[in-house]
Amino acid sequence: MLITVDNDILLRTWEETDAPALFEAVQHSRAHLTPWLAWVFDTTREEHSLNYIKSMMQMLENQEGLTMGVFFDGAIIGEISMHHWDHKLKSAQLGYWISKDFVRRGIAVKCLKVLMRYLFEKTEITKLEIHFSAKNTQSAKVAAKLGTRVEGVIRNGVIRNGIIEDLVITGILKQEWQK
Repeated sequence: MLITVDNDILLRTWEETDAPALFEAVQHSRAHLTPWLAWVFDTTREEHSLNYIKSMMQMLENQEGLTMGVFFDGAIIGEISMHHWDHKLKSAQLGYWISKDFVRRGIAVKCLKVLMRYLFEKTEITKLEIHFSAKNTQSAKVAAKLGTRVEGVIRNGVIRNGIIEDLVITGILKQEWQK
């Protein structure tokens, strides 16, 4: 699956051949990603990226989620995803990361807007959520720019790098997005 964001940015579902470049992108941004994403610790070899890609392909086949690489001029610079897809509630969560060299350029927001439009228009999803550590002020800004509302804070709701932190839950309904 392929979605064009703009002249430079393309979203594409992962392919097994992406494993080396995905691993290198994670390696390049390891220090940037580690404070917020626990899986970075478990990505220490290219094989881990390949296994991850295979699991994301299976998740898509099972209609449990959709994970796409963010490509800038053909190079992997991040990922966006829809996961925890609840078909009965018609809801899902969004996730994302962008390489350290491309943060604060609005790329995550731009890509997520395109993904949100796709999900609200092409699937039966009626609610999307973004969950993030209360200490992750950058994710809070991304969520706000996407029009999500803070629905609650789960105290001691997430563990990152061995530290228990509060978890912020934001969400947007399809009818709110349409406005």
